[in-house]
Amino acid sequence: MKHLFASASRAAIILGFAMPAAVMAGTITGSVSDGTGTRALQSAQLRIVELNRVAEADRDGSFRFPDVAPGTYTIEARYVGIDTVRSTVTVPADGDVNANISMGSKADAPIIVVGQIANLTSALSRQRAADGVESVLTRDAVGQFPDQNVAESLRRLPGINVLNDQGEGRFVSVRGLDPELNATSVNGVRLPAPESDVRSVALDVISSDSIESIEVKKSLTPDMDADTIGASVEIHTTSAFERRKNLLTAKAEGSYNNYSGKLTPKGSFDFSQRVPDSFGVSGGLSYYQRKFETDNIEADGWDQDNGLTFPDEVNYRDYDVERKRLSANLNFDLRVGEATKLYARGVYSQFDDQEYRRETSLKFDAAPSSGSGSNVEYDDTDGEIAVQRSIKDRFERQRIRSLVLGGETDSNGWHARYSVSYAKSTERENGSIDPANFERSFDGDGLTIGLDFADPRRPLYSVGGAPGAVADFSDPAEYELDSIQVTALSDARDREWAGKFDVGKEFAMDGGSVTIQAGVKGRWRDKSYNLETQYWENDDMTLADVVGSQTYRITDISPVPGKTSARAFFNANRADFELNAFDSLLDSSVEDYSVSEDIRAAYLLGRWDSSTLRVIGGVRYEHTKNDIRANTVTTIEEDGTLPDGSTATEDTILIEPNRFNRSYGDWLPSLTVRWEPQQNLVLRAAAYKSLVRPKLSKLAPRFSIEESDAGAREGSFGNPDLKPYKAWNFDAGVEYYLPNNGALSAGLFYKDLKNFIVDTNVDDPGTYNGIAFDEATIPINGESARIWGLELSYAQSLRFLPAPLDGMLVQANYTYTDATGDVPTDGDATDLREINLPSSSKHTFNVALGYEKGPVSLRLAGTYRSRYLDELGDTAPEDRMVDNHFQLDLAARLNVTRRVQVFYEWVNINNAKYFAYNRVGAGRNLLQFEQYGWTMKFGARVKF
Repeated sequence: MKHLFASASRAAIILGFAMPAAVMAGTITGSVSDGTGTRALQSAQLRIVELNRVAEADRDGSFRFPDVAPGTYTIEARYVGIDTVRSTVTVPADGDVNANISMGSKADAPIIVVGQIANLTSALSRQRAADGVESVLTRDAVGQFPDQNVAESLRRLPGINVLNDQGEGRFVSVRGLDPELNATSVNGVRLPAPESDVRSVALDVISSDSIESIEVKKSLTPDMDADTIGASVEIHTTSAFERRKNLLTAKAEGSYNNYSGKLTPKGSFDFSQRVPDSFGVSGGLSYYQRKFETDNIEADGWDQDNGLTFPDEVNYRDYDVERKRLSANLNFDLRVGEATKLYARGVYSQFDDQEYRRETSLKFDAAPSSGSGSNVEYDDTDGEIAVQRSIKDRFERQRIRSLVLGGETDSNGWHARYSVSYAKSTERENGSIDPANFERSFDGDGLTIGLDFADPRRPLYSVGGAPGAVADFSDPAEYELDSIQVTALSDARDREWAGKFDVGKEFAMDGGSVTIQAGVKGRWRDKSYNLETQYWENDDMTLADVVGSQTYRITDISPVPGKTSARAFFNANRADFELNAFDSLLDSSVEDYSVSEDIRAAYLLGRWDSSTLRVIGGVRYEHTKNDIRANTVTTIEEDGTLPDGSTATEDTILIEPNRFNRSYGDWLPSLTVRWEPQQNLVLRAAAYKSLVRPKLSKLAPRFSIEESDAGAREGSFGNPDLKPYKAWNFDAGVEYYLPNNGALSAGLFYKDLKNFIVDTNVDDPGTYNGIAFDEATIPINGESARIWGLELSYAQSLRFLPAPLDGMLVQANYTYTDATGDVPTDGDATDLREINLPSSSKHTFNVALGYEKGPVSLRLAGTYRSRYLDELGDTAPEDRMVDNHFQLDLAARLNVTRRVQVFYEWVNINNAKYFAYNRVGAGRNLLQFEQYGWTMKFGARVKF
């Protein structure tokens, strides 16, 4: 491996000396900005007409043509939505020349610099100039949508949707695929995940106010990290060099949720300052508080008997949630001479989530005693009916930090890129009540409970039977404390150090240029989770000691505990509580793990560039090494057999640390072709191999065995032998750029995926890693999966329409994804069934209708995602499905003056809901239903 790194680093240098440099050649440098001199035009395309050589403007608008022979040349600059600009430049015999280019007039400023049309112009220009398949969202677009975080901003792009939590976007799905198949970076730094059990980063942690742009790269080249099959989501914060003028903007906002009835604040500011032109500093700070409520119903244990389909448990959950986000970024940029740029970029995001959940649960030991149509009735004379009333009082804090120091040097056709970075993500709880459970069991007391499924998403319950039992059902003094579960500590940590170096040489050729480039990268990641949970018991405590009120709208679930009453009572009467040491030790030991993941990578690529053809081909090698540690936890019931052959005199827990090491390497070739046979028509094709490593929590050897006194052993296992997902990916697309700022595009994609990962339930006795079991849950690699689809997009500013309709814009995109694979049925590896891959939606659709003219800006946006498989069941009818989702949002803005803008936003106008179900009995049986209401926001933005 060491020799591979050295060879890759030297490859470009060796090839450079092997090809003769141009004699008496100079370099043309310059920058591209808008007509007002306000903003650099990133991704403007430059061409030397006489040589057919091309270049692309960088983030700061700069461009460079090395190895240009003395003479007079015409430079052509193109940018979507603006007329092509040509300028003449003369390269002297003894040096270099600078050629700055201004595009558009001052009258075009609103088109290029700010607003909906500016975003469309910028996004299409960057999409057009990209090497592979890419979608872009810029700062202006984020400001035009009523989005609360980065995830919600991203769902406006082609082929992208988000998976929601409590009605708010969290995880990004690209082309309908599982978010675990994506990778996320900020300023080039791969972000680790705050949560203990995932790789994917929940982007609700990052405020949409703190970003400059987001690029979603759906195809890869050898110089990119290969750890994605869905897409690489690359978030960029501000750079002072992207603007030609200093900036200071402040924003104040109020947010009102109709369910909570609360008005909460949001505020932000950002700035950009250059002093002098060679040094720049930029950054911003954002704070957002949101209070909202959720009404939830969940059911489980669906079965069939006597022609009835019914659950054995129904939970009514009443959520009150407060979320706070604090995001900050600070960036420094420095030019050292003409050849070198240095930068430092830091990001900090904090996400606080205070959740109160009051719950009334109905649990049935026996099938319904009667029923017809959509109604069933349970009778406690047939089996016990347990009623549980609980409160969760949980506070969780997530943090993401990243820092990158880097630079780039361009000289005489050579270019070098280098950086070192550090990122850390954490999620922490300490002291949460999670939950406090109060229970009353009815067994032969004469209680009956009916469930009405006339609305299958919102079943309502009714209570009947003996008057005494009915009275006890609603009497808080009848509900005794089962336990208070305290999360003393839940500490998830994920951090990564990284360093990279790339070097390349561009050679002028007839009709274009050739670039040879090589690079190396190292990533060192450590992820761990430590759980300390406690179960406290008090036989004298009842619900009457902590009774409160509900905010639930679906039905009456009282009596319920108060939001903070259980915590207050527990703290005030701690001496009256007894710790359940067995359960506390068991849960605390099973969850802990630590994993290190070291990745070393090297690549070599070649690139051909001309005005019509770009070809990038090469190979990347990534070597992965893991050190994985957790516990084997065995519980043996009283009178069971201990390992030494003796009989357990009480319930016993045996804890044994374990450790696994492994390493593997992957060769990852790729080829990307971009062809522009005529102006405004771009054809693309890409073929590449990529991988996604398993969730570190799935790799962790957390082995849990429960052995009954009869000797039956039930196990739950992590799998340190899981293989990474691997895929051959193929993309082909066509883009036509329309007059008056618009584009039509269509693309096909196909992915041949190996080793996808699913959890399986094994019902037959067996052995895993030397541990015997009778039943077990084990994550395994599936055989293969096939993913293909179609992506269509249309975007245009309708300036060709007569006034006042010439201010209209339309953006629409549709993605079809077919993602299927084979998995074992009931844990039998020889009996396979075909499934849609988890979190894979067949259809995603986004549409936005905008209007922007004079001081007025309006945008109505809708987003649709079809149903998807959320969790795999033992059989197809038991699979957990999430229903389709359509949400409508509105944003309106008015420029009161040149510096002051007021705005109004209406989020989730149609009160879109969440519904998960299974198909037991051929119906759509409730597993989870949530409704959230709508949110309105209003405020002002001021530019200084």
